[in-house]
Amino acid sequence: MEKQPLKTDKNRAERTLHSLRFLCLLTLLLLTSCIPHYAFNGASIDYTLTKTIQIADFPIRSSYVWGPMGPMFNNELKDQFANHTKLEQVRRDGDLQIEGEITQYSQRNKAVSSEGHSAQVELTMTVNVRFTNNKKHSEDFERQFTTSKTYDSTQSLNAVQEELVRQMVKDLAEQIFNATVANW
Repeated sequence: MEKQPLKTDKNRAERTLHSLRFLCLLTLLLLTSCIPHYAFNGASIDYTLTKTIQIADFPIRSSYVWGPMGPMFNNELKDQFANHTKLEQVRRDGDLQIEGEITQYSQRNKAVSSEGHSAQVELTMTVNVRFTNNKKHSEDFERQFTTSKTYDSTQSLNAVQEELVRQMVKDLAEQIFNATVANW
């Protein structure tokens, strides 16, 4: 007779364990189903509503120009959206539209050595961006984005320009991406 209560306690414990496993699984399923529009890259796009993006080429409107800078920027910006979203890039009538121009590309002395000579030079790039969200116009904006890099004045601009512009273009594309679709 004493074995009967042990068997009942064992059955009760198994049912409780089974219920806990079921609740954990159900909770896990609910939590993972509640985040359909977020990705690890920071983009928060409702793909059921927003399917396309139109990115115009940005012309260079600065007084100082380095020829490859325009194509480098335009390609990096388009690649940023192609690599980190599922948006289809279109030539017109995009759900999202990005356009603008490169408004500044300049260099200035940043630091002076103890002898009174320039020790570092700062290279700066600024773009003006007009963003239109045709699905939610409250997110539209026009804004400037700026980045800069410094280099040692013992180096010529020609020696460092390509690498510095590549870094600045990447930084600007990330800033624009975050401002338009990451909603940080």
